Amino acid sequence: MGGLAKRLKCIEDISAVARMSVWLTLTDSMVDLNIDPPDGGYGWVVVTSAFFTMGLTTSVLRNFGLFFLHIQNYYSVPTSTVSWVTSTGIATFHLGAPVAGALSVYLTQRGVIMIGAALAASGMIIASFGLSLPWMYLSIGVLQGLGVSFCWMPTNSMVSHYFKRWRPVAFSISSSGECVFSMAFSPFFQWLIEAYSWQGALLIIGGLQLNLWVCGALMRPLTPKASPQGKLMEDSKELDQSGPSKKAPFQWSLIRRPELLLYIVFATLATSGFFIPPLFLVPHANHLGVEQYWTASLLSVLSLSDLLGRLAGGWLANLRLLRNLQQLAMAATLLGVVLLLLPIGQSYWAIVVFTALYGFLFGSVVAVHITSIVDIVGLVGFDSALGLFMLFRSSGALVALPAAGWVADRFNDFSAAFYLAGFCIILSAIFVVVVDKLVENKKKNAAVTNIPDQTTDIL
Repeated sequence: MGGLAKRLKCIEDISAVARMSVWLTLTDSMVDLNIDPPDGGYGWVVVTSAFFTMGLTTSVLRNFGLFFLHIQNYYSVPTSTVSWVTSTGIATFHLGAPVAGALSVYLTQRGVIMIGAALAASGMIIASFGLSLPWMYLSIGVLQGLGVSFCWMPTNSMVSHYFKRWRPVAFSISSSGECVFSMAFSPFFQWLIEAYSWQGALLIIGGLQLNLWVCGALMRPLTPKASPQGKLMEDSKELDQSGPSKKAPFQWSLIRRPELLLYIVFATLATSGFFIPPLFLVPHANHLGVEQYWTASLLSVLSLSDLLGRLAGGWLANLRLLRNLQQLAMAATLLGVVLLLLPIGQSYWAIVVFTALYGFLFGSVVAVHITSIVDIVGLVGFDSALGLFMLFRSSGALVALPAAGWVADRFNDFSAAFYLAGFCIILSAIFVVVVDKLVENKKKNAAVTNIPDQTTDIL
């Protein structure tokens, strides 16, 4: 009987280890608690790959304003109609985030990024044929937007899981790829348009985006550290008792948390204002009589100041002088004020000053608005929370640009679009203040009751 009991115990141990192994395999999105962020090493290769990924995706959308008037003249349509091309792309970019997060569980972040590369490149190549405006909605709006989403979401997830202490700095460096490439792409895209027409320029950009395959190949998933059998058994039992909701690849239940829900409201309002200036800055300057080559330089100024803002914002966040949410609320408020004042500038140099201020403050917001999600839900829920964050804020991106285009057509002045953007961003900052209070109260209550707060992972 003793030998039989030992054999049964051995089988039970093996079964538990097997269950644990299967669970680790399914959670390749790296939400497992046994995986500690290395805070360096190969993580810097991941950051470098993320730098180029951001440059070849979001910076392309950011500089699409250079094609705005060319597409409008080619199809002879109003401003609000052309705005739907970029608006659809940005909305699809956000809507695809939960899909990218769920697919990462089964295909790994590396696989999803490489799929995104194919989608983004094919979207640009199809758009270059200039078949019709509905085809522009499909190619730039759907394919390009989904491709950017499939690259952006897993890339941010990888950076988040490779770093903890240096997470704000890592995010600042990786996201700055958008700014660096935007500075280079502004004159480069303008040259491509003049040399090869806007259609030839889109074809070349599609070829450049094929390099995202290389970026995806460098995204090596983390593997769990080997642990003693006792610890493995303990973790296995905890997983068995945790219920199916914690094993789900996507945690939809996070939406019931009031602090995350309010943060999503912030994101929706802020997104309504974020994408208006890059798209309407060049047409606004042209409307004031600024020469075309000078207007293209505004996007370079915007990108440079954005880069400085991201680096400064990440550095300030790493000093821990302010909470991330406090820093975010202050930067968003100032950003909204600058946008309200931007139409005052009627000369090129006045617009340059306001553009530089806008870019710096926008970069400061971007430096902490993603990492703040970890403050709200913790690292375990980060992937799902980021997907929800991107999903619901897509409504702001979808509505804002056509609304801004309609306002510009209605008043025959692009200033109204900047007023709309500034108002939305200032309103969004109020919700960040409320979220910060909720998170701090939750920490205090956990400390008073002497219950460790498992949902907050302080950066």
